[in-house]
Amino acid sequence: MDLELKGKSVIVTGGGSNIGRGIVLGFAAEGANITIGDIDDKQAQKTAELALASGAASAQVVKTDVTQLDQVQAMFKAATDKFGGVDVLVNNVGWDQLMFFTQTTPDLWQKIININYLGVLNCTKAALEVMVPRNAGSIVSISSDASRQGEPREAVYGGVKAAINSFMKTIAKENGRYGIRCNVVCPGVTIPSTTDEVGGSSMWIDAGSMFTPEQLEKVAKALPLRKVGRPQDIANAVVFLSSAKVAGHVTGQVLSVSGGYSMIG
Repeated sequence: MDLELKGKSVIVTGGGSNIGRGIVLGFAAEGANITIGDIDDKQAQKTAELALASGAASAQVVKTDVTQLDQVQAMFKAATDKFGGVDVLVNNVGWDQLMFFTQTTPDLWQKIININYLGVLNCTKAALEVMVPRNAGSIVSISSDASRQGEPREAVYGGVKAAINSFMKTIAKENGRYGIRCNVVCPGVTIPSTTDEVGGSSMWIDAGSMFTPEQLEKVAKALPLRKVGRPQDIANAVVFLSSAKVAGHVTGQVLSVSGGYSMIG
């Protein structure tokens, strides 16, 4: 099915690794013009090359720290200068360090808040400045099922992701009048398929510190679909929600893509 994303200008933050790379390649298959904003520009460049080989109309990398508003604005300017505007923003950047709350420190709290929440605020502000005058646009933010269920070793991260869910619903209500749709995708455990998918700044750079193979096996057995997620699973949902053709009447929604871990009506 043609999702009418060919030639659209898409920004994907954190597009170099894991879920971000999967999302970039999902849009590439639809023939989009893609801007990858990533602090790891070398890893992002590898993804851009894969995107071009996968059908992207064009792909560029802008080294971006999403916690810095000036860098985010520069990323949007680069996308607008090259592609004439921004049709889709995917707030994908995320980071966590798994540990029980009693083991965490205020410095770690602030890092998690800055990367996962302040980055979304900065990028959404920049997106609305571009999208509102055009009376069109789609924003999809990547949250987590930890925001809906609560999850041991992810107390601060889950709380921040819950804030994203609420924030995006409010942005959807405030900006629907401008034809802007805002939705959220909540992955469960989603693991890279290969080590090449992981950049040096990724939380998956030391996969063993996240989950042992035995733990992943237990996670998979506990899910209704009996398997953990892969980046393409999340990408499929993001591309769907970004398409005005098939999701043009969908906004303010929080969609779990987690193998059935979360089933919230």
